[in-house]
Amino acid sequence: MRQSLWLSDQQPSSAPSVQQSITCDICIVGGGISGIYSAYVLAKQGFSVVLIEGLSHFANGTTAYSTGKLSTQHDLIYSKLSLEDGLLYYKANRQAIEQVMEQNPASFSRATSFLYSTTQQGKAQLMEEARRYEQLGIPHIATKETELALSVELALGIKDEAQINPVAFTNHFAALAKKHGAQLYLNTRITKIELKKRLLLTNLAHSIHYKKLILCTHYPIEALKNLTMLKLQVSRSYLSATKCNDLLEGQYLSIDPSSRTIRTAVMGEDSYLLYGGYSHIVGKQSDVNYFGSLQHEVQTLFELPAPSFCWDAQDMMTFDQIPYIGQVDESDDSLYMATGFNKWGLSSSLVAGHLLCDLLKGIKNPTSALFSPSRSNFGKALYFMLQNGSFIGKEFVKGYVTRQDAPRCTHLGCKTRWNEDDETWDCPCHGSRYNKDGQVIEGPAVYPLDIKKSGHSN
Repeated sequence: MRQSLWLSDQQPSSAPSVQQSITCDICIVGGGISGIYSAYVLAKQGFSVVLIEGLSHFANGTTAYSTGKLSTQHDLIYSKLSLEDGLLYYKANRQAIEQVMEQNPASFSRATSFLYSTTQQGKAQLMEEARRYEQLGIPHIATKETELALSVELALGIKDEAQINPVAFTNHFAALAKKHGAQLYLNTRITKIELKKRLLLTNLAHSIHYKKLILCTHYPIEALKNLTMLKLQVSRSYLSATKCNDLLEGQYLSIDPSSRTIRTAVMGEDSYLLYGGYSHIVGKQSDVNYFGSLQHEVQTLFELPAPSFCWDAQDMMTFDQIPYIGQVDESDDSLYMATGFNKWGLSSSLVAGHLLCDLLKGIKNPTSALFSPSRSNFGKALYFMLQNGSFIGKEFVKGYVTRQDAPRCTHLGCKTRWNEDDETWDCPCHGSRYNKDGQVIEGPAVYPLDIKKSGHSN
């Protein structure tokens, strides 16, 4: 499988697996930045916190495959929101980023975030977004001059944004969470939730009794509740990292149909250009050689050598581009979730930590309705659910017709598809991924594939 730049110099995590039954105030499932930062915030407030991660290291799932941009500039989000919601959204992200910087996290640096376009149509969209910035009081700059070797029609920037190494950043807060008393566990998968009993069962049959449960995973294990499963789409995009000599002062995202993300980073003694794009819904096939195309663009546009690292990212997309953070069902105050970050998981994870803390402390937070998983927008939600549900059903049936010998995903039984580039078995229905031996890399699946039964054992 291809490797993320952020995992190239990773320090081993120190945390045991669950070896006995546990009782706690708050149990968090998911050891990426969302779960870890929430554990830190809650433990700091005196809660008894237990965090469970199925992998052998923290931040080795979605977090490790991000761009490392920590920004309030989430594509063209503000022109799509009402003034009231836009202001709430901006303040929540800005305040969360500034609060986290007070802890002097590892690998943090400042940068100006830019949205840019090379077309007249994109320029018009950026001008509309800039007008919304003015209405909301968001400090910004608009220019045609950038440090990129591209003919840009307009670039819209927000200064004093941030860049991080997401793995080092998450491990920094894992250490702080433990310092404040949080119990963090690795190599432990949750296989069952009994909501009425407020009980979790692990893969080794240990039980975890909780008062409150927070699901900080892509597809919540309880995703069938309230049809959450059909309110989320899985989007995949592709990234590369190439050694370079010069560092960029800004970080960039194209809003054009062929969108590209660009930034630089320092790892050890080496500087890298991060370049990515080609976003699509998981399971939709294409003849494009994504990594090969990125390599060609890096070599021709930037006159750099072939990438040293290539990886792909999976992101959960909501119907209105707003994350789901909060109480899953209004009738059950024991179950909370944080997901659907729409490619902006780093800053959204920080927002989630503070919002969840307020909710659990009974503090009124002005953004709770905006991010609520049960928020009402039925027309758009229903349309999205029907679209997504139709695609999932088609892929389920098609898999049994065209890939009869492929292993069945252990989540809901869809036939997986072999990914030659990454050497993984990918589920086109809900995004679960397994390595070539059938072990789970990414959920919602919690059990390994039956490789031998399908006849694909090595």
